[in-house]
Amino acid sequence: MKGTLPKQGTSRKPNNARKPSNAGRPTNSRRPGASRKPRASRGASTSSTPHTSRRPSRRAVLLVTGVCIALTALVVTGVTLLRDHRTENEVASLDGHPVTRDELLFHMRRLAPTVQNELRNKYHLVGPVDWNAKAGDKTALQRLETRALDEIRQDKTTLILAKQQGLVDSVDYADFLADLAKENQSRADAIAAGQTVYGLAQFSPEEYYTHRLTELTTNLKKRLSANPGDPLWVTDAEVRRAFDADRDAWSANATTYTYSQLVVPVPAGASADYAARLQRRVAAAKRLAAVAAGVPGAKLTTGTYGGSGSTGLNAHDQDLMAVLGKLRPGHISAPVKGTGQITYYELDGKKVDEDKAFADYRGRIRQSLVEEKFDKYLQRRVRGSDIDVDTSAVDAINAKDVQQ
Repeated sequence: MKGTLPKQGTSRKPNNARKPSNAGRPTNSRRPGASRKPRASRGASTSSTPHTSRRPSRRAVLLVTGVCIALTALVVTGVTLLRDHRTENEVASLDGHPVTRDELLFHMRRLAPTVQNELRNKYHLVGPVDWNAKAGDKTALQRLETRALDEIRQDKTTLILAKQQGLVDSVDYADFLADLAKENQSRADAIAAGQTVYGLAQFSPEEYYTHRLTELTTNLKKRLSANPGDPLWVTDAEVRRAFDADRDAWSANATTYTYSQLVVPVPAGASADYAARLQRRVAAAKRLAAVAAGVPGAKLTTGTYGGSGSTGLNAHDQDLMAVLGKLRPGHISAPVKGTGQITYYELDGKKVDEDKAFADYRGRIRQSLVEEKFDKYLQRRVRGSDIDVDTSAVDAINAKDVQQ
């Protein structure tokens, strides 16, 4: 009597003959020489054949394939949209910070007059500069683009540093324009309220850019030089070495000059070469005292001047400092021509109070060293920055874009 087979868990191929069943073989029978395998515990079975892995149905395969195709299309579309967006708005990036087309054009327009003048001087151009014409191995427009990208790299590195120091929230051009609008509105509101507004009543983008960058640079120098270990920190020893290396430049406020002054009146009706003849006479004599005795109306006086720098001095003292500060003891100045007279100065001697000079100038020396260190520090960061330029997007900019 033929029994009924239970349903199988996998699909069966048609016309496959069944393998003979071993149900009639004794349970302890084994082929000669075959090793005995451990006997697994037998559990309830719904099949007379060993269990096999389930193959996915055709419907499931089609469903998964369809999902993969849809995801692939979505990814391709997204990448295309991102590429198109970058092509339209982003022309470069600096350390991951985008440089937009508008930002590049802003700098190109700012620099256009400077680049035009440089090209005129270098290549002897006459008249308006044709941006599409060659200037050397590049067009004028290409030179302007390169110059603008160099400036962006320099300035944006400063802005990134300012952001790292907490001085700004963003380095993006769109946020710069938003800050400009906010600043101008604040000034307009203050003026309307009768308050005092220092500086401009309203900034243009170019004016605000310069103002903002200058302010940030000043604050960066202060912040990065405040404490020992800071990248711009200047030690007292560095200040002293700078003073000793150029004492004359830092000693004007603490220098006492002794000098002779010869004033020679120009006679009425004097010949055109009177001044030249007097100059030859002074050069031959080598001392003003020797000249004074032989020139009618000449007046020789001596004086002492305790230099106090050029700040806050009256016009006469500024002129005197400008002359004496360039002379070495025993030397005579060039003629100083005035109304109806010619004056010569001879430096008889000078004495420098170094302690006073160092005390007066160490603040300025320190600041000059901070500025030197900042320039070098910034240039190292510029050289170490990573700029990625989309050349096709930059090349799409034309002369009309710059002239708008």
